Amino acid sequence: MKKILLFILIVLSFFVLDGCKRDKYTIALITDVGDIDDKSFNQGAWEGVLMYAEGKDVTYEYYKPTDQGTDEYLAAIDLAISNGAEIIITPGYLFEDTINIAQKQYPNVKFVLLDGSPEFVEGGTIEENTYSVLYAEEQSGYLAGYAIVKEGYRDLAFMGGMAVPPVVRFGYGFVLGADAAAQELDVNVNIKYGYVETFKEGPEVKSTAVALYNQGVEVVFACGGSIGQSVMSAASDANAKVIGVDVDQSSDSPTVITSAMKGLRESVAMALEAYFNGKWDTVGGKSVVLDASQNGVGLPMDTSRFENFTEEEYNALFKKMADGEIEINVDVDSFNDLDVVNTTISGY
Repeated sequence: MKKILLFILIVLSFFVLDGCKRDKYTIALITDVGDIDDKSFNQGAWEGVLMYAEGKDVTYEYYKPTDQGTDEYLAAIDLAISNGAEIIITPGYLFEDTINIAQKQYPNVKFVLLDGSPEFVEGGTIEENTYSVLYAEEQSGYLAGYAIVKEGYRDLAFMGGMAVPPVVRFGYGFVLGADAAAQELDVNVNIKYGYVETFKEGPEVKSTAVALYNQGVEVVFACGGSIGQSVMSAASDANAKVIGVDVDQSSDSPTVITSAMKGLRESVAMALEAYFNGKWDTVGGKSVVLDASQNGVGLPMDTSRFENFTEEEYNALFKKMADGEIEINVDVDSFNDLDVVNTTISGY
């Protein structure tokens, strides 16, 4: 009888220990405002984790903070580390203060901060265990603005989620790209420009989009987390168009004519590859800006629904941008200083 009990205890111990191992996740992603399936920034970053980790002998998990704020983000990081996280992905500038603290509290854990840097907070630093990835959103916005005017649209709108630097850069680039195409075509373009103060979809966002379409807007550049889902719904009702953001959103709705993308998935996968291949020293303690010259931004021409704007035109424009022939100087604090010629900008 004792032998039987001993055998049972050994078997139970095996399963308990095995269960503990299964609960350890080496890679962690902490979501920003929104969910992992927001079809935008969080999802793009998570797809980067999957792009690297699937099929490999490495575990991964995501954590959604209980609320927005440094304390809540730190609590999520603490939980991830207690569950075995060795490298943590944090998508969004809202994590800057959090990472400035966490990188010092956990010097043996690696942090990848997308769209921000701990150096940007007062007294902040970037330690050797942190890699900051920024993107040239103004270039992606420029490509989208240029393409949509070349496609034949003249009445446009930019709907930003919140006036934070990455969103502002998207918007300013969009205006400048649209104006560049308008000058080439010798036409006039109207752009309604504003922010809805949220990154979440909802009835108020849709109402704003409905009003824009009712005022004659043909295309809305929906720039901010999941607000695009509300704009797509409004566009469907109005038989109008939407420009997606961050990732290729063409599969979300037939109203999406193109998307102003940045290489979220690829940059996360590359950071993970550097860590697991023992090459963290090539990225740790550094902040990089991924632009057209590194294929860090672009439009998904394979899935875009253009009828007039050609891939040949896009490739020529992209090459000029990558080669530095098109320079986009954007001061996120100086919207009134945008140098436009054939574009009328109004608020809403």
